Amino acid sequence: MLARRTRIWLWIAALVTALMGVVNLLSAVSLSYYDRIQWLDGFYTFPIRATGRMFAAITGFILLMLSANLLRRKRVAWLLTVGLLIISIISHLVKGLDYEESLLAGALIVQLLLMRNVFTANSDRPAITQGIKALIGALLFTLAYGIAGFYILDRQYSVNFDLQNAVSQTLAMFFTEDNAGLQPKTQFGEFFANSIYIIGFATLSYALIMLLRPVLLHDRSDAVDRKRAKAIAQEYGQSFLARLALLDDKAYYFSPSGASTISYVAKGHSAIALGDPIGAIADRREAIIGFQHFCARNDWYPAFYQTSPDSIDLYKSLGFRSLQIGEEAIIDLHKFSLKGKANQNLRTAINRLTKTGHEFAFYTPPISDRILEQLKVVSNEWLQLMHGAEKRFSVGWFTDDYVRNSQVVAVHTSNGDICAFANIFPAYQGKEVTIDLMRRRLEVENGTMEFLFASMLQQYQKLGYDSFNLGLSALSGVGETKGSPHLERVLHYLSAHLNQFYSFEGLHSFKDKFNPQWQPRYLIYPTLTALPSIITCLVRADSGDRLWDYFKPDL
Repeated sequence: MLARRTRIWLWIAALVTALMGVVNLLSAVSLSYYDRIQWLDGFYTFPIRATGRMFAAITGFILLMLSANLLRRKRVAWLLTVGLLIISIISHLVKGLDYEESLLAGALIVQLLLMRNVFTANSDRPAITQGIKALIGALLFTLAYGIAGFYILDRQYSVNFDLQNAVSQTLAMFFTEDNAGLQPKTQFGEFFANSIYIIGFATLSYALIMLLRPVLLHDRSDAVDRKRAKAIAQEYGQSFLARLALLDDKAYYFSPSGASTISYVAKGHSAIALGDPIGAIADRREAIIGFQHFCARNDWYPAFYQTSPDSIDLYKSLGFRSLQIGEEAIIDLHKFSLKGKANQNLRTAINRLTKTGHEFAFYTPPISDRILEQLKVVSNEWLQLMHGAEKRFSVGWFTDDYVRNSQVVAVHTSNGDICAFANIFPAYQGKEVTIDLMRRRLEVENGTMEFLFASMLQQYQKLGYDSFNLGLSALSGVGETKGSPHLERVLHYLSAHLNQFYSFEGLHSFKDKFNPQWQPRYLIYPTLTALPSIITCLVRADSGDRLWDYFKPDL
């Protein structure tokens, strides 16, 4: 965490850099003092001075773009800013011996050099949104350059430009094939009109490079990292999240000792880890501290999603905050039974579907192509029913490879077709199994999912497993006690009002039919100010960046 005084100087440096960008723009379109121009004429000609103006304008645009990245302490932004300020100094002196602007740029260079140790963050992975922002910025900057120039330099043309005419003239040059009859009266006027095209080309080229960069520089964890993470997960993975951590949407951080790994997804300004660190408990503190430093170097807010209560005190001792996000439903298979009055509805569902010819089936990997095709039909109908797309990050998603290598339980109708299924995977350590995908066809008999779940639990009971994890029930148990934090009480209020769209209570009630133990799960985050960015990261990671599908309600 930066000291308050350092943060203030960081803000000053970013603001002065943005100011320098504006100064460069205005200086590029303003006439220099006559006596200075006369003196410079003895050394080089007008075209050289005009080139200095164009460089001043272009560096002004890029300085505006870089100012926000300086605030985020980007090392590359610092290097580029210092280099562009040196170019600015030369440009201002060449174009008109404008030493005032050069002195401002020089003072800013000195400040940035004194603060060089503050800029330690690496550049984050490029995003399309950065390219779009750069494209909009390029358009606005070029329009501002043209409008300001025509308004200030109206004596250089046969028309006296007021602000409205300056806007019209710039738009005509920018978006049409001609210059709308513009007639320069001076050499400088002709230069400025031509420079609009040059400035526009340079700034838009920069924006297009930024926009295409995600395609050119797309990166993922390599096979070596994934193999290394899998070895750690197989040795230490107590939770089902250890298996989800190995899906190909994740990247990996390894602790300094190499004994632990953290699987994470980075979006925007945040990196959110799935669950607690995987590895030896004795190494957990160093893994979390190392991940904090790793995120700081990459200008990310670190967060941990769906963590257990066991390490809450450790996270808090390292400066994190916790927020309960729901409860996991865990069934003790040694105690599970369909007997008793409370389970009458489950017995009724099993008996009714058995009489109509429905059958439960258990498939071990690898799943055959014939079964896989039937599962795919069910999955596609389920996605249509949900009016959405596959979710990711904390759940798996239907791919042939993923489902083929999972244990699958299914319900067959009397004609042999699969009408509902789930895929199951055991924990690497311990005797617990977990459900992941749960899908059914559009039209099924009432009680089909109860039949699937009850049969599935009995199957794993026979196989000798100790417990069955039905997964997270979002917002369950959040903010329900008087001592709950204010933020959790807000979530409780929101869940009550959003239930009509997302059926939080319906999913919880279904799982509750099987009498599970409810265990709280948490989101670990650094500060309240970081929370919006972290939630955005989580939404993007969960939706696979298909935000529209994410926010469609479950109907």
